[in-house]
Amino acid sequence: MGRRIPGVKPPPLTSLVRVQDRLTFLYAEHCVVNRADNAVTITDARGTVHVPAAALSVLMLGPGSNITYAAICLLAESRSTCIWVGERGVRYYCHGASLARSTRLLEAQAKLVSSERTRVKVARRMYAMRFPNETTDGLTMQQLLGKEGTRVRRAYERESQRTGVPWSGRSYKVSDFDDADEVNRALSAVNTALYGVVHAVIVALGCSPGLGFIHARNERSFVYDIADLYKADITIPLAFDLVAAQVADVSVAARRGMRDRMKDGRFLRRCVEDIRSLLLSADELDEESLDVQDITTQVWAGASGYRDAGRNHSPEMPLGDGADHSNGVMTGYVDNDMEFVAGIDTVVDQADVSIRNEYLGVMDESAFPEGRP
Repeated sequence: MGRRIPGVKPPPLTSLVRVQDRLTFLYAEHCVVNRADNAVTITDARGTVHVPAAALSVLMLGPGSNITYAAICLLAESRSTCIWVGERGVRYYCHGASLARSTRLLEAQAKLVSSERTRVKVARRMYAMRFPNETTDGLTMQQLLGKEGTRVRRAYERESQRTGVPWSGRSYKVSDFDDADEVNRALSAVNTALYGVVHAVIVALGCSPGLGFIHARNERSFVYDIADLYKADITIPLAFDLVAAQVADVSVAARRGMRDRMKDGRFLRRCVEDIRSLLLSADELDEESLDVQDITTQVWAGASGYRDAGRNHSPEMPLGDGADHSNGVMTGYVDNDMEFVAGIDTVVDQADVSIRNEYLGVMDESAFPEGRP
């Protein structure tokens, strides 16, 4: 009998809080993060705060923060995302484990982004979600980008008129947060908080943050795509409100403002539903929830679909029937391989058949002068 593994047994996936029902994000800096039972503790000079790990979506650790091994283990077991960020949360460095145990959404995302036709189709749907009164049928990407720019500019101007905050255009430096006017600093701060929450949802669902449909060639392209869906409704009005209120520290006020607007959990649910509706068909959306799925690995069997992994799929005949089993095994082997070789014919240039000939040489009976093994 083997030794019992020490420590608390990790909770089953089905017992964890779903991503759309969790807290949005928690930012901590200049503190020590530890574990007390099933809670994450955050300690600084002011005292200690206990946070239920299973109810946390993302923990953002800023400069001066130290986290213990026990705390990381608890976050991993609770499938909470831990993100290491820069001061004020303006830079993202890395993240922890994902809540997802299925690659279904990831496969759908990769399939849609790999075709120009489907990629433009998803981009049109994103634009329609942002501006529901606009018609997007038949528009090219260039036309979509032009219409988007016009609508976003109007959103800035509308908020400027509403709050009385002067607006001269979006201007900022990624490398220098303070090198901008007050309203642009506020926009950068609220957008950064939004990116962190959206990034956590994307990773929790098992999608790739880098496979974007509009944004491209960046490790957070899909994060920017999804975050853009909510800027006109959430971050742009909030940024102008903060400047109009003349808050002392816009970065702190931005995080708190985002927290207050997301604390009811409806934003996480909205984000999850939007991502699923963009990546899945109507029939797939009608199926059971993707939050918890069987994690059994499968193998791809081509046109016949998927089969269970960890099994021998050879067409070997059952033992004990008096048949020539070496023939049965080898016949199946030849049939499967010839199907593979036929596949080679469809993808290899007919002028370059060296790979195919080499493969067929292995199949040649002359390679086995005393018969096949």
